[in-house]
Amino acid sequence: MITEKYLNAELNEEMQSAIHESGLRVYLFPKKGFSKYYAIYGTAYGSLNRTFTVPGESEMTTVPDGIAHYLEHKMFEDENGIDAFERFAETGASANAFTSFDVTAYLFSCTDRFYENLDILLDFVNHPHFTEENVAKEQGIIGQEIKMYDDEPDWRVFFNTLIAMFHNNPVKIDIAGTVESISYITPEILYKCYNTFYNPSNMILILVGDIDMDEAMKYVDKHLSAKQPGGEIKRYSPDEPEDRVKEYIEQRLSVSQPMFRIGFKDNHPNMSGKELLKKEIVTEIILESVFSTSSDLYLDLYEKGLIDSSFGTETELSSEYGFSLIGGESAEPEKVYEIIKGELSRLISDGIDTKAVERAKKVLISQDVRVFNNVVEMGNLFLRRLLNNQNPLEYREVAKSVTYDDVYKRLCEHFNPDNCVLSVVKPL
Repeated sequence: MITEKYLNAELNEEMQSAIHESGLRVYLFPKKGFSKYYAIYGTAYGSLNRTFTVPGESEMTTVPDGIAHYLEHKMFEDENGIDAFERFAETGASANAFTSFDVTAYLFSCTDRFYENLDILLDFVNHPHFTEENVAKEQGIIGQEIKMYDDEPDWRVFFNTLIAMFHNNPVKIDIAGTVESISYITPEILYKCYNTFYNPSNMILILVGDIDMDEAMKYVDKHLSAKQPGGEIKRYSPDEPEDRVKEYIEQRLSVSQPMFRIGFKDNHPNMSGKELLKKEIVTEIILESVFSTSSDLYLDLYEKGLIDSSFGTETELSSEYGFSLIGGESAEPEKVYEIIKGELSRLISDGIDTKAVERAKKVLISQDVRVFNNVVEMGNLFLRRLLNNQNPLEYREVAKSVTYDDVYKRLCEHFNPDNCVLSVVKPL
């Protein structure tokens, strides 16, 4: 095993990396003197991956919606009926897991007994146990979870935005699937998805804290054998038109004030590495410049009583999908929408203030520096970056390389007021 080290002298931060003989990539971010440890074990597999070809097979496989999330739930129980959460509780660790559109991850944080907790993490993720009985039992539990989210205003206003933006991309489908779709899940399907996507060569392990790489790799050796049968997983994404499905979508739920999201669809997602990181940074610069609490637009909307402190922005970009959202609560979401579209049209015509762009770059760089003070934030953020073939210690370098022309081009391409959507959840 060869360990490589990457040092960012400006940040005084280091990343150690190693590729285990199984194909697993391991990354360590040493934090000398820190009392907290964090580990996150992730696979490049999420709700989008519903159609694929297993390495070594020629036939395409299509699985029920929600299976990646279902698989995450079932990973914690072993053949003796013992839940991994119980094992973590005995060591005093805090454990969790999550499934997103393109990632599934298992994690823990602790203040001592780190290697013991790492042993538990590697053990249960690498030893699945699915039976007809325990799969059927989980259907009721996840079914209730799905129904709960169907009535959750924040969740619905978010997913309705995706439904209004995307024609065919499965990003518009709820991560947990539907009550009907999960009824078709069987142990055989779970094992097929597990063996395909939980292959070590499709996974990474990130460790953050005062940890020794050699010692950690002993536990990787314990649970993973030599190179396992692998090969390229062929993933299929349907063609996606550039235009929106519809401009406006509305739902009535139990809320005291209307909630809204304005969505912008990314029509050129096929990127990775530094190219994707730069696009993400450029997009965040625009959001910070135009919509942050210090922007003229925010102050104008706030003083008119059209928005409140819930107003915010986010962007999520990957090699398979991408979007940016603006939203919050407002008594007049349609009026906010028209004002924002008007401001975007003006900026496309006149350009963004160069000083605002430079301020935004400094804000993003300072936020990146602060991440290194929190082991949990480091692990969660770096998981996505490393799965996208990005070096987390190069963020500052890439941000500094962004030019005004990069920002203006992205503004015109991504924040097109003629192709955005408005999602609103109104009171019953």
